[in-house]
Amino acid sequence: MKQAFRGFLYVFFVFFAAGCADFRTVTIEEWPTESVELSEDLAELYRDVSEASKVVAAIDGYADIWIRTPKRGEHLYGTVQLERSKDTRIIVSAGVVGWPVADMLFRPDSLFVHDMLNNRLLVGRNHPDNLEKILGLGAGYEFLSDVLAGVVAVDEPVQSIERVYKGAGKVSFVVVVEGGKKELLVNPLTRNIEGLLFIDSRGRKQVEVHFRQFSPYALEGKTVNLPGEIDVMMFNPGVDGNGKRELVIAYDERVINPADLDIQFKMPENVKIIDLDRVVQLPWM
Repeated sequence: MKQAFRGFLYVFFVFFAAGCADFRTVTIEEWPTESVELSEDLAELYRDVSEASKVVAAIDGYADIWIRTPKRGEHLYGTVQLERSKDTRIIVSAGVVGWPVADMLFRPDSLFVHDMLNNRLLVGRNHPDNLEKILGLGAGYEFLSDVLAGVVAVDEPVQSIERVYKGAGKVSFVVVVEGGKKELLVNPLTRNIEGLLFIDSRGRKQVEVHFRQFSPYALEGKTVNLPGEIDVMMFNPGVDGNGKRELVIAYDERVINPADLDIQFKMPENVKIIDLDRVVQLPWM
């Protein structure tokens, strides 16, 4: 995980980022604690939120990105283009004038990161191990894609619900998944998923996500609320102090399911190639 964290810093920090005068941090929110029975109404609520994300297929937008670690915090900008379960491209810019400093392409089977400042191209399989090396997030490509889209894929049936909690006008569902559990925080009035928590098989919190500032979108004859702000907390106590990392994505503009989305990544020429599948410790460390 040490190389994962440093890889995360590499992509988002090394590139002379802008100042932090308007720095934004993750907002902590309490989760419901009152245990309740899974009623038919709550089961129906779970089914409704499970279906909501399925109509979101692609996005094309521009976002502010804030990142905080135990040692530093930065504010960057990014153009985000993605087709869920297909390709994602992120162009990271920094500084007041917004110079592009990294161009990243994620495909279902491979990934490419063009380090424009150091004239290097990182290539490898799109595998959790390589995503850790680049982003510090080893939860897998599907999770990364969904977080950027502001949605939560809920594929588990009602029978996978282990516990239900209520409190402060919210409902949370604890669902058994491979490798542990995930908890969904739902607003029963808006039927929006407002939070997501991953817990490993040892009961340790791994990733916590909160969705905020929802706006309605008309998609396929339905109205779907999508968050304009996504707050992510990543926990790894074994790395660099308390190990907690914060990522805030705030979309300035965004088109959902654009008809003309064309994700193009131009392979750079005359660059040093780094094979992520062959390196354990990345060469910039």
